[in-house]
Amino acid sequence: MKKWGKQLLLTAAAAFLLAGCSDKASGGDEKPKTIKLDYAYYSPTSLVLKKFGWAEKELKKEGIKVEWVQSQGSNKALEFLNSKSVDFGSTAGAAAFIAKSKGAPIESVYIFSQPEWTALVTKSSSISSVKDLKGKKIAATIGTDPYIFLLRALQEEGLSSSDVEIVNLQHQDGANALLTGQVDAWAGLDPHMAKVELESGGEFLYRNPEFNTYGTLNVRSAFAENYPEYVEKVIALYEKARKWTDKNPDEAAEILSKESGLSLDVARKQLERNNFEQPIPGDDQIQAISAAGEVLKAEKVISPNADIEKLVNELINPSYAKRAVK
Repeated sequence: MKKWGKQLLLTAAAAFLLAGCSDKASGGDEKPKTIKLDYAYYSPTSLVLKKFGWAEKELKKEGIKVEWVQSQGSNKALEFLNSKSVDFGSTAGAAAFIAKSKGAPIESVYIFSQPEWTALVTKSSSISSVKDLKGKKIAATIGTDPYIFLLRALQEEGLSSSDVEIVNLQHQDGANALLTGQVDAWAGLDPHMAKVELESGGEFLYRNPEFNTYGTLNVRSAFAENYPEYVEKVIALYEKARKWTDKNPDEAAEILSKESGLSLDVARKQLERNNFEQPIPGDDQIQAISAAGEVLKAEKVISPNADIEKLVNELINPSYAKRAVK
């Protein structure tokens, strides 16, 4: 029995060592076999990068495949990151903060744009201010920047989520609910918001660019730990797309229009509401996300005991972009 027991221990130890070697072989100094990126209509630079195949061309030199996954909102991008369906995901900064507060192992490593991509939209003539929303139905995608924007707008007027009925719908479904009269207002997101504005008579009830948190590119912490060199390489590719988008707005609008199926006018309107000048995350993002964090804490979206400063500093990691952005 002792002999068999010893053999079992040796076998288990060998299996453990093999597993350890296998983990190291998939990370550390080795190259990833595949890098999974997301693309989203709210991230025009991701569409440009995908359109021109720059990631595929660059990484093919090293024998690395590129896979693309579409994110329909920050909440979906974060789900993909959490399930390892993507290695890099595009979200609003505040949405990434919510995920971080719930233990998501992610880091915000690059800013793809500073957008005014959300506002409160209505088609009701009886609603002319945020105060008029009390007791009304409002569509919003929980866990995304439009949802957080709504909470901040309500708080500014002395209201909270308990004073309204929030209907949790994905962004495009929220737009449809507004147009069909199922809700009184909608916390919109471009490009759907631009479409409602230009084509369906939607009117802005409340705008505040400062309540829009930045568009952040997030990486899984495990990927960054195993392949730091490739985090920089991916950021450099997004940077190439950012510069091209900034210099070629008309062509970028055409790409957005073709990818999303929306009109060229809608695509142009969305791009007009983006600032592409600040790619390295830093103090501005920390301030914007921290302010959103205070509202999220007050609304109990995150724990009342959450250390906002600590969480934001753990989330925002500018080190890769500082090396990759030339």
